Amino acid sequence: MLACSLLPFGTAAQEAPFPSRPITMLVGFAPGGGTDILARLIAPKLSEELGQPVAVENRTGGGGTIAVVAAARARPDGHTVTLGTLSNNVQVPLAMRNPPFDPQRDVTPLAQVASVPLVMVVPATSPARSVAEFVALAKAQPGVLNHASNGVGTSQHMAAALFMLGTGTQLTHVPYRGSGPATIDLTAGVVNVNFDTLSTVLPHIRQNRLRALAVTTRARSDQLPEVPTMIESGLPEYDIDLWYMLFGPAGLPEGVAQRWAQAVNAAFADPAFRAKLVESGFGPAGGSPGQAATVLNADIARYREVIRRADIRLE
Repeated sequence: MLACSLLPFGTAAQEAPFPSRPITMLVGFAPGGGTDILARLIAPKLSEELGQPVAVENRTGGGGTIAVVAAARARPDGHTVTLGTLSNNVQVPLAMRNPPFDPQRDVTPLAQVASVPLVMVVPATSPARSVAEFVALAKAQPGVLNHASNGVGTSQHMAAALFMLGTGTQLTHVPYRGSGPATIDLTAGVVNVNFDTLSTVLPHIRQNRLRALAVTTRARSDQLPEVPTMIESGLPEYDIDLWYMLFGPAGLPEGVAQRWAQAVNAAFADPAFRAKLVESGFGPAGGSPGQAATVLNADIARYREVIRRADIRLE
């Protein structure tokens, strides 16, 4: 009788509608970085759409993978998600010898939130004024020119690896702990080139400390309309952006995943909110869980091959 009396309560508890309590959005990077900025921009808007508080919580370490692991291990009810990136959800785990999670089996893509282009930049004092001129300089002295990055396996590192594969050049990798010190050394001419996010390098381009040679996306940037794309510069297959995507644990009910996508799309339907993201350097995305999964799977296949060919390894 006791078991029977508890059954309806247990069933009701399991089928509680989403969302039924406050939500935690995990971020794998420190406060002040691009992912953290985007999370804190979108969290209040998602709170409005979902009717529950959305709290941003930073779980740093492991190249951003600690937050992903925490989200993967959370109860699959939609109340714990992570705002992941191409870097910590694809590139870094693929480069690890023993990754702490499987990006295709351990998480559920919910919706792509935004993207930012990378920009190929050189010091303002560099003799290279175009991608072709930089390639000529690099080929004239293989291994002498170097490129900065935010660390092994990061998007900056991958962008440079793709550039070298596409142009037949050889650059020496100089990894840094972040964009700040990398940009300082780049403006000083200590390193010769970097492929960094638009939001990071734009102020230095405008102040003539860095020269933009190309953007890495298929279309030109509205904020740098005079700068050609890599495709226009002679690399027909070169198309990279750094995306941000919401993920939940594996096993998330389809209805919960769809509700998250609905909230993201509703947020982006607000013109004022979209404008706010654009002003902050982000390109709003949106879409369905299925579309997010397609983007994720395509980039897993792509960067697995890049990592193999470029022999990039993280212990």
